[in-house]
Amino acid sequence: MDQLKITILQAYLFWENIDKNLQNISLKLSAIREKTDLIVLPEMFTTGFTMNAADLAEEMDGKTMKWMKEKAKYFNAVVTGSLIIKEKDKFYNRLIWMKPDGTNHHYDKKHLFGMAGEDKVYQAGSKKLIVELNGWKIMPTICYDLRFPVWLRNNNDFYDLLLVVANWPEKRAHHWRTLIPARAIENQSYIIALNRVGHDGNEIYYSGDTTCIDPQGRVVYYKRDEEDLYTFTIYKSEVDKTRSEMPFLKDADSFSL
Repeated sequence: MDQLKITILQAYLFWENIDKNLQNISLKLSAIREKTDLIVLPEMFTTGFTMNAADLAEEMDGKTMKWMKEKAKYFNAVVTGSLIIKEKDKFYNRLIWMKPDGTNHHYDKKHLFGMAGEDKVYQAGSKKLIVELNGWKIMPTICYDLRFPVWLRNNNDFYDLLLVVANWPEKRAHHWRTLIPARAIENQSYIIALNRVGHDGNEIYYSGDTTCIDPQGRVVYYKRDEEDLYTFTIYKSEVDKTRSEMPFLKDADSFSL
């Protein structure tokens, strides 16, 4: 299928308040009025970016997983975003890819943000996730992963859309805005990078700057500072055209992680 319709929610997150975040996000999503294929939520969308995993972690059959199943079924769309998961006495910053039929895939954040001590609390993932949706190959990642191009290398055209969910502070927003188009251009893919807005419990401000860039590096969507629920369409033909007219991925170095 050429078209993929995506709904992103650049949301304010209530600090360490799972119930309030689920309630607020439910209210925001109720404004969706058109069929969409994919609903994207921020990193740690139930808590904000916290190291208080011991008090806030959920199991894989917990309330947020049940909530995601309900929303995916209701909208007949994939719902994705990351949350804190406890599994075998370890904590993970885990992105869930919840399908309308209630089945799911997950990706554990590979690059943990040492400046905030994330690496001391959470277990790093080691496996990439590539999912398919309506003929699109999609690689979901989380926040700090954006800084590491080798991990995101599009070897053998194995993805058409790079997805990044984040809690990326405003004080490093210039890096965010620079890295996003770079990843799109070098991998000849769309990129959707979804951030949150507002202050967290540590008084760190997040300006959003949620962005979608096409394979040529052109801006499809951009929003700063405000909450925003937005649905837009991307086109596989743009990916195919870019790779056909400028087939430089075939000349890339062969190494990968």
